[in-house]
Amino acid sequence: METQTIRFYHRGQVQEVSDAPVTRTVLQYLREDVRCTGTKEGCAEGDCGACTVVLGELKPDGDVEFKAVNACIQFLPTLDGKALVTVEDLRQADGTLHPVQEAMVECHGSQCGFCTPGFVMSLWALYQQHTPGGAPPARQEICDALTGNLCRCTGYRPIVDAGQRMMALPAPAASRLNPKQIADTLRSLRRGETFHYSARGQHFYAPRTAAEFGAIKAAEPGIRILAGSTDVGLWVTKQFRELGNLLYVGQVEDLNTVAERDGYVEIGAAVTLEKAYAALNAAHPELEELWKRFASLPIRNAGTLGGNVANGSPIGDSMPALIALGTEVVLQHGDVRRTLPLEDLYLAYQKTAMAEGEFVAGLRVPVKGPGHFRTYKLSKRFDEDISAVCAAFGISVDDGMVTHARIAFGGMAATPRRAAQAEAALVGQPWTEATARAAMAALGQDYTPLTDMRATAAYRARGAANLLYRFWLETRDGALPAAMVNVRALGAGETVSA
Repeated sequence: METQTIRFYHRGQVQEVSDAPVTRTVLQYLREDVRCTGTKEGCAEGDCGACTVVLGELKPDGDVEFKAVNACIQFLPTLDGKALVTVEDLRQADGTLHPVQEAMVECHGSQCGFCTPGFVMSLWALYQQHTPGGAPPARQEICDALTGNLCRCTGYRPIVDAGQRMMALPAPAASRLNPKQIADTLRSLRRGETFHYSARGQHFYAPRTAAEFGAIKAAEPGIRILAGSTDVGLWVTKQFRELGNLLYVGQVEDLNTVAERDGYVEIGAAVTLEKAYAALNAAHPELEELWKRFASLPIRNAGTLGGNVANGSPIGDSMPALIALGTEVVLQHGDVRRTLPLEDLYLAYQKTAMAEGEFVAGLRVPVKGPGHFRTYKLSKRFDEDISAVCAAFGISVDDGMVTHARIAFGGMAATPRRAAQAEAALVGQPWTEATARAAMAALGQDYTPLTDMRATAAYRARGAANLLYRFWLETRDGALPAAMVNVRALGAGETVSA
């Protein structure tokens, strides 16, 4: 297969790259190759947001969708066919500032300035979702958009103020960031076949169909599958690993779909975490807090739910909830597919039931959940943090008796795993405090957690049991209101008495 150049839209024109290493990051390209040094490097792992840029991609309706991502962990070949927007693009032709930048100045949203370009780009992506001169985004919407940006000196209040102020400032009269022009350019860059880029003996393949993807994987079973780079990117920036050839899922159109069929929400392996959680939350609103607390918006904009499942991390937040809902994983080898209960996919630490050459093609999540369903996350930070413990509980109660139970935890074992003994302590018993406490005690037979930098074994064991008790408090007869079990549900000035 003949190698091709990487083509993308940036700084008002199509850029072509032919000699960069396959794993060169977008941040390295910007700062070192084209001297766009407004984008900063902080953590090199997608955590601080100093490197935030915005990608533009064509939607099925022909419009451009803009989303903030971390440039430090995105590999350059993944830009093919997309638009790259950096802080340099925002300055107008006459030298005036974009309304987002002007709002940051007016609201005193910058002190040292190192993090400011990242904040500006996250706010610019939000700006594109609203009408200049119209209603500003709500403060919570702004806070959600900024979960991937850390500031150590300014403080967030003036930055959030800027997010509300930006829509009231005059819109740019003319800009190279014309969505219609960008859409026309991206249509001209679309490829009807597998994109193949190679440099220095390493190959990058971006097929357009699942059949092409399956054929490449079957022919080279050891090829590394790349989705959002939110984990694999760190293998390069932090561990300096050689990855070999890469097979990119991001351009596979028939794996980038969400549909509801036969009582399941079917989510393709190329669907981003943000879009996947939006679809899941529509069916199961109880997932909303977990959705918003899963990493940050730039990570959810890049990473995929299929990648999170295939990774199989013992602390991956998606798996406990999906297992508790009875999710099936769709596996593919060549053009042959099979389904497997998600909990059966994980055999041991970083070991799955996938055969050689097989890959995760999608997920099937039941639309109808159990009678009571909740997810909980324990972490040191509320936003953008890895779980110490992630729990999901699903039970059905009929005439006061527990008829069905599915409990799953992350962070408690080498893999995401169901709590078989706790489930057995619940089924067939009345949904009472005594039953809940029996199940809490049974968790000690299900898990032997480890101590690490995130939590001690004792904390994990106690936290897991307490989360089950909280679940009972929220779902018992005479369930406690949210304000009595969740401090963030308290209204201003409201207090709770015992």
